[in-house]
Amino acid sequence: MKIRDSGMPDPQMWESFFDPSRILRQLAFSSSTDDVADLVCGYGTFSIPAAQLTSGCVHAFDIDPAMIEATDTKARSLGLSNVMAVERDFVGNGTGLSAGSTGYAMLFNVLHAEDAASLLREAFRILRAQGLLGIIHWVHDAATPRGPDLSIRPRAEQCSTWAQQVGFVLEGSPILLPPYHYGLVLRKPG
Repeated sequence: MKIRDSGMPDPQMWESFFDPSRILRQLAFSSSTDDVADLVCGYGTFSIPAAQLTSGCVHAFDIDPAMIEATDTKARSLGLSNVMAVERDFVGNGTGLSAGSTGYAMLFNVLHAEDAASLLREAFRILRAQGLLGIIHWVHDAATPRGPDLSIRPRAEQCSTWAQQVGFVLEGSPILLPPYHYGLVLRKPG
């Protein structure tokens, strides 16, 4: 099931919005981070830098075969053998990963989904105790060049509340990720 009001611009435009390595570090991702799940990987914008920072496996999920092909092609061209790009409707069917199998999960620009709680529950399920969840979303500003309609675009406080209702614990305050995004880091207790 595609997430409402989703769709990707061309890769050059999309990647101009981010400094992925810097953002990952701001979201508590480090070289000691092990197995990772990028839930809705798009072009691999964050999957590839994550794979370059960790020796663990990066499971990159997307429902769109073109996004999986782009991620896989980019990983192979860089000689990265730790990226597993998987075409999967994780929104409808889960990731297929074992419970407690990952150290870090990414929910980037997807919590405007009809059922954001189900995405958060799947991230919680696959994370091991003390695992981290990174969330990125568009700021709530009509001047952003992309992003979901403001009527469904969640603010940082809403994403934090949803995640805490699932069982996550917020680590610090929302992080501004200029020019158009914010980020959150949450931990699975245990």
